[in-house]
Amino acid sequence: MKYHFIPCLLLGCCTWAVAEPRYTQSDFGGVGLLQTPSARMAPAGELSLTASRTDPYSRYSVSFQPFNWLEGSFRYTSISNRDYGAEALSGSQSYKDKAIDAKVRLFEESHWIPQVALGARDIGGTGLFSSEYFVGSKRLGNFDLSLGLAWGYIGNRGDIDNPLGWLDDKFDERPVSTNSQAGDFNGNTYFRGSPSFFGGVTYQTPWDPLSLKFEYEGNDYQHEPQNNNQVQDSPINLGLVFKANDSVDLHAAWERGNTAMFGITLHTNFATRKAPTKSFDPKPEPVPDVKPTTAPTDVQWAGVAKRLQNNAGYTVSRITQRDSELIVYGEQGRYFHTPKAVGRASRILDNSVNDKIDWFTLVDTRYSLPVQEVSLPRDTFREVVQEDRPVEDLRRVTEQNVPVPHQEKTLFAQKPNPFTYGLGLGYKQNVGGPDGFLLYQFSADLTAEYRFRPDLWWSGTLSANLANNFDKFKYDAPSGLPRVRTDLRQYMTTSDVTMPTFQVNKVKQLDQDFYGMLYGGYLESMYAGVGGEALYRPMGERWAVGVDMNWVKQRDYNQGFGMRDYSTITGNATLYYRSSFQDILGALSVGRYLAKDLGVTLDLSREFSNGVRFGGWVTLTDATKEEYGEGSFGKGIYFSIPFDELMSSSTTRRASLAWTPLTRDGGAALARSYSLYSLTERRNIDLFHNNFYKVTE
Repeated sequence: MKYHFIPCLLLGCCTWAVAEPRYTQSDFGGVGLLQTPSARMAPAGELSLTASRTDPYSRYSVSFQPFNWLEGSFRYTSISNRDYGAEALSGSQSYKDKAIDAKVRLFEESHWIPQVALGARDIGGTGLFSSEYFVGSKRLGNFDLSLGLAWGYIGNRGDIDNPLGWLDDKFDERPVSTNSQAGDFNGNTYFRGSPSFFGGVTYQTPWDPLSLKFEYEGNDYQHEPQNNNQVQDSPINLGLVFKANDSVDLHAAWERGNTAMFGITLHTNFATRKAPTKSFDPKPEPVPDVKPTTAPTDVQWAGVAKRLQNNAGYTVSRITQRDSELIVYGEQGRYFHTPKAVGRASRILDNSVNDKIDWFTLVDTRYSLPVQEVSLPRDTFREVVQEDRPVEDLRRVTEQNVPVPHQEKTLFAQKPNPFTYGLGLGYKQNVGGPDGFLLYQFSADLTAEYRFRPDLWWSGTLSANLANNFDKFKYDAPSGLPRVRTDLRQYMTTSDVTMPTFQVNKVKQLDQDFYGMLYGGYLESMYAGVGGEALYRPMGERWAVGVDMNWVKQRDYNQGFGMRDYSTITGNATLYYRSSFQDILGALSVGRYLAKDLGVTLDLSREFSNGVRFGGWVTLTDATKEEYGEGSFGKGIYFSIPFDELMSSSTTRRASLAWTPLTRDGGAALARSYSLYSLTERRNIDLFHNNFYKVTE
């Protein structure tokens, strides 16, 4: 085949007008053509779920874009003409392969230069579909051209000698791994063997919902995993993408010259999408043109406290006055974004007192821990709400301070209701095992809390099984470590009514930036014990450091009050850092895990201005590969999305989805219900300032 378009692509010699591109997912997941990737990236914040079928492969992928320059995907591939394992274990389940992909943009497109990316598929695990590649893409009018060079699966045809062979002969041959396990990194194969060119064109038709794809593959399907070679009548693939609406893409193609492909992608962008209108929230109180004439000492503060709770989300403990400043102490539990709560509370206070008060201060607490103090000038706030001044004027003069004791006069104090409870639906899953592709449990969860004092409380959960197929979970996998997590099946199937948590907790502010916590009881579904944590988190700083230490004992499988024999001491020292560059939050923990192995965990995430997080973690310990078993070390990715971005009523809760290739015993951490870093999350200065405009909502 002659590559007549290569010079034009690489040099950008054409001068066609550049149209606005629309990038779509490949069959594997990740922005690309059909079987091959392109150098394009979705906008930061994009999350896509893709399912595609090209016989004998069904692929299910989740792709996420934490940065404009980085794309990540995880994927399950079902090989329908191969069994997972022995019929006694897996029945008729088809073979499932897990994979993690990554792509990094090296150069952005310019008038003369294409966008260039470096990527890898299946970078951890059995490596059945592993591949590494360089690819460039150039936009020419309504055409988006791509050309790349791939090693491994994408380039299995091996058209050319490996140029890296000039550096070392080892690059001439690609090792065939015979003992790779899910979760391993196959670094000894990267960029080795004979590569092939691949490429193609995406054409945006005049009809906006429809785009067409033309692709040349570098794979000849004669080196397929598990000797599952396929007939390829043509290396040319032809396809289309139909945009059904803003969130749904439908895919169809003719691949290998003899096989149909069908797929669907569901996608949204959590950085740019608008949250639903909060139609179920109460309306904020209006600000009258004339201030009230009631003196602070004459206000019926019990009624004001009730309005603050119902409209602004503050469960008030006391209201005080210091000169011309009115101060409200309370726990704000309704609005995810603090400025919205502060604005609504300021409206209520403005409607309640005369003009002797010039400043409103809201002290936000969690279980009596003073987290932050926000003060704003009353007159500037009124002018902004009445649209006489821009909100930026108010942001400049609003103060965030460390909450410290003041000489002040108490106008009102109350003891909130000590007992609260809630009923919700619980869901647990295990994906991609030999016992079944999806093992799940739905439960009805009753949670309750009783506060003996604001800083001392009991909390517990009672869970009733509604639907559960964990009885299929038979494969425990070999482990040379104590079974601290791999007894999952027994914990999920022994009893239909369980008590995952039942514990007492005590917190204390040790200094203005220093917090402590003690806890004891049934801490999670598998462990009971006692422990403590200390956290130093300076106000206005981007870093924090914490230490936790716990003695725990394994619980009975029925999650009642009984205990098993295994016990251990576990804990970590953790350094947190939130970077102003690219909004990266990092947590580096060093310590002892449940299986008594010592190691380190690195957690990196990107937090967008609305609180959505995309992240991943890796754990390395002193457990050997033989002791750890399948997987070699811990790893996973996660998404954490405020329910506020999904619902028509305000809430402080989050929806979290974590994915890890395997549940193993090595690097297993205690799943504590509370952490001081989470309890003090409202010291996040970026989240406050990025959402300050909500002060008027």
